[in-house]
Amino acid sequence: MTRRSFTPVHDRGRVLVDVAIMLADGGEAIADIDVLRHQAPVLGRVASPPTVWRTLDEVTGGRLKKIATARARARRHVWAQLPGGLPASRVAGTDLGATVVLDIDATIVIAHSEKENASPTFKKTFGFHPLGVWCDNTSEFLAAQLRTGKAGSNTATDHITVLTDAIAQVPAAHRKDLLIRADGAGSSHKLLDWLTEQNRVRGRRVEYSVGFAVTEKIREAIKLVPAKTWTPASDADGGVREGGDVAELTGLLDLTGWPEGMRIIVRRERPHPGAQLSLFEERDGWRYQAIATNTTTGQLAFLEARHRAHARVEDRIRHAKDSGLGRFPSREFKINQAWLATVMIAADLVAWTRLLALVGDAEVLATCEPKALRYRFLHVPARLTHGARRRRLRIPESWPWAAAIVAVFANIAAIPQPA
Repeated sequence: MTRRSFTPVHDRGRVLVDVAIMLADGGEAIADIDVLRHQAPVLGRVASPPTVWRTLDEVTGGRLKKIATARARARRHVWAQLPGGLPASRVAGTDLGATVVLDIDATIVIAHSEKENASPTFKKTFGFHPLGVWCDNTSEFLAAQLRTGKAGSNTATDHITVLTDAIAQVPAAHRKDLLIRADGAGSSHKLLDWLTEQNRVRGRRVEYSVGFAVTEKIREAIKLVPAKTWTPASDADGGVREGGDVAELTGLLDLTGWPEGMRIIVRRERPHPGAQLSLFEERDGWRYQAIATNTTTGQLAFLEARHRAHARVEDRIRHAKDSGLGRFPSREFKINQAWLATVMIAADLVAWTRLLALVGDAEVLATCEPKALRYRFLHVPARLTHGARRRRLRIPESWPWAAAIVAVFANIAAIPQPA
C-alpha cells in the first residue's frame, strides 16, 4: 500500500489490518472503527473513519494483487507453525489425509440502496452475487470475486479465475494433492476441462467433485440400474444412511464431450414429508441427486459422502456474512472490492486464531461460532493497569473462560516471528 513520495500519518497497510480486526470483532460499518480507536491503550493508534474511507479508495487492482501476495506469504508462515501439521478434512468418520479441499460457492448479498453494479438477482432480490473459495481443512477464506447481482451461478470463467487465485493462496508444498468441490454450478464443460488440465502440472493431482443435473438422460439411465446394484449410502459419521442408496451410472451414459475419466454417481433417498418432487420422482417415490467426479478409487458411498460434505461451505459463508460480507458500505464498486479483501483477511485472522491459539487449555473456545467467540473471548470485561513500567491485563477470576483466555495469550506469545 506504500506510495512514492507519500508518507501518511497512518500506514495504509496497518489501516487495512485494523479494518479486518474490526470486522472480526463484529463491526458492520466503517464508522465502527471508532470502537477500536476507543481501545488505543491496547491496540495502539487507529485511524479515523474518513482515513479508512480514503484507504479503501486507494486500493487499486494492482494493490489487490499485492495484498493477495502478502496474504499468501503470511499463510505459508502460519501453515508451517501448525501443531501436528495441516488438519485433515474429515468425511464420513475418516479423514482425507494430506488432501487440501477447496470448496467454491456463490452467495447473494442484498443491497438496500442503489450501488454501483448492484442489480436484480435470480432470487428476485437486489444486490451482489460474490463468488468465493474456502479451504475446508482450515476454514480460511482463500479468494473471492465481487460480482453484479445478475452474474450467473455457473459462469465458468468466474469459477476459473477464483480457483486460480485460491490455489495461489495454498502454500506450494501443499498443492500436490487438491480436491475441488462445487455444487451443480460447477458442472460445466469449460470448468471441468480446466480442472482436468491442472493434472498436467508436474507433481500435482487435482480431483473434483461437483453436482450434476438430473436430466432426462440421467433418469433413463437410472431406470436401467438393477435393484441389486444399489448399495447403502454413508452418513456423516461413516455409518449407514437410513433410507439412502448410491449407484454408478457411468457405463450407462454417453459422456462424449466430457473430460476423460469422469464418473457419474447418483444417490437416491426417501424424501421428507412435504418435499416437492418431480413427476419422475413421484412415480417411484425416490429423490435423486447426481455428482460428477474424476476420482477412480474408493467406495461409491464414500465418494458420495465426500461430496455431501461440501455443505460445510454454507457455514463458512454464514460466518463471513457475520464478519463483513453481509453488507457492503459504499456506493462505489471499487471500495466494495477493497472491503471484500478485508473480509477475507478478517476470516483468516479468526481461522488462524483457532489453529494456533485455541489449542491446549484454550481448546474449549475452538468450536465457538464467531458470535460466541466474541462474547466469551474478544469482548471479555477486563482492566488494563500500569505499574513498574509494565502493562497488565486483569481478567476477572470469576469469568468462566478466564483460564482459556490466559492460555490463548500464552499460545500467541509463543508464535515465532516470520524471518
